[in-house]
Amino acid sequence: MKIVIFDDEACRNFYPLTYTRATGDLRAGVMKLRQRVNYFLDNETEYVIVSENLKELYRERHPDWKVNYLPEDDVLLVNSRTRITRELAEKILNLPLDHYLTNNKSLVAVRLEADEQELHAEQVDALLIAMHEEEIDGNCLWNWLWELIAENGNLITQDFNEIFADKDNSLVTELGVTVLDPYNCWIGEGAVLKPGVVIDASGGPVIIDEGAEIMPNAVIIGPVYIGKKTRIKIGARIYQNNTFGPDCRIGGEVEGCIIQGFSNKQHDGFLGHCFLGEWVNLGAGTNNSDLKNNYQPVSVHSIHHNEKLETGMQFLGALIGDHCKTGINSTINSGSVIGFGCNIYGETMVRDYIPNLRWGQVSKLYSYQKDKFLETVERVKSRRGLTLTDVEKELYIKLEHPEADNDRFSE
Repeated sequence: MKIVIFDDEACRNFYPLTYTRATGDLRAGVMKLRQRVNYFLDNETEYVIVSENLKELYRERHPDWKVNYLPEDDVLLVNSRTRITRELAEKILNLPLDHYLTNNKSLVAVRLEADEQELHAEQVDALLIAMHEEEIDGNCLWNWLWELIAENGNLITQDFNEIFADKDNSLVTELGVTVLDPYNCWIGEGAVLKPGVVIDASGGPVIIDEGAEIMPNAVIIGPVYIGKKTRIKIGARIYQNNTFGPDCRIGGEVEGCIIQGFSNKQHDGFLGHCFLGEWVNLGAGTNNSDLKNNYQPVSVHSIHHNEKLETGMQFLGALIGDHCKTGINSTINSGSVIGFGCNIYGETMVRDYIPNLRWGQVSKLYSYQKDKFLETVERVKSRRGLTLTDVEKELYIKLEHPEADNDRFSE
């Protein structure tokens, strides 16, 4: 039996992060959603179904994967948004042929004898004709980015217990490093902890992955995951429930955030309960609000629904797409959404929603000149030894006006 991890139309609920990645590649805890599903299903083969818009990008980045392809075989398709547990994994793996599981009218998994064919995310529901449905109670699927922020600390703890608790540990600290509850820490090979660092894992695990660097006098309070080659700057205050992907630069005060990778929040300033994509750079002194002055739940603009939605969360910061930049001393209001590829500066507070590829002050925004934007992306990626490909350029330019491509889901 082949296992295929698929995206569905709810990928639109995760904009602006899923303009440039599959839902399954959103980070939460230590792993991405797709990786956690594969782990619980004991699956190593990478068959993925993504949006038609992302197909060429994924085929370029993962030439060894089977992207948007079904083999002629007994196939089990599993939604990348699945809130996977041992119990649910067992139910999915024991699904009979020609049966499918749903939760709140969304497909969780389906098993079928497939013909060899191309398939993209917008076509998965068409496979269900004349099959037997079983509805699962509860909430078995992730639906919004803020749910991942809210559950991030629990997922870090779960991932630590599943993967890292018994894994070879390089927890040998330098003189002057303080570690509270060392049995709740995991340090990867090649990670460097400088004198004056304090790691407090008494309230949750701290995982510092391979090649990461924690500079002097930084304080880290678990649960926290620090990705490979990420650098925590001098005197940083890293509070609970943070996930930083690979190759980030993190300083100042950070709490309850998820950062995909390759992003910089190097300087002083507060970042709280935010979800950031890749290649984001927050200028010195950038601060965000994650709590309303009246302590009421934060509402967020849904790009797909084109309206504000209540999140039910008292603490919620900003959702920021890939390749965004803020100028020095920028301020961002709670519940703000900044689309892909924006360059925002000036004294006016960022609030509500900024569409893709906008440049300027909030009070006077312009369309970002495409050649200037791509030139900046090339320069930024080259600093990490990476290049901007033609496939990426084609996707990024489309994102100035993505609405036409989004209509594919409703055809």
